[in-house]
Amino acid sequence: MHFKLIVVMVEDHHTSEILAAAREEGATGATVLNQARGEGLSPAKTFLGLSVGNQVDVLLMLVEEHLSRHVLEKIAEVGKFDETSGTGIAFQVDVEDAIGVRHQISALTETVEDRI
Repeated sequence: MHFKLIVVMVEDHHTSEILAAAREEGATGATVLNQARGEGLSPAKTFLGLSVGNQVDVLLMLVEEHLSRHVLEKIAEVGKFDETSGTGIAFQVDVEDAIGVRHQISALTETVEDRI
């Protein structure tokens, strides 16, 4: 079984809905890194040297490769990434090898077989 790593950077108040949407599409879990800070086309505004920008969470999801595009598209839809500037970004990266997912493979096998 092959996996993709989906990395999502999203405003912290959207994290729960993004995670729920990813699970709906087949993601079996995630690691959430809190209190990151992002910067897009325009530098973040500061006041007396302190950032005034929103906090973002970084979500890391190891997703089976046949499900990963569906998860990525659902995340973009729910997060409105393509509709509103600065709401977040998501991308996927090929994973050569993964350890610690053996307990999820039986559940994933059934899900993948149903979808393809």
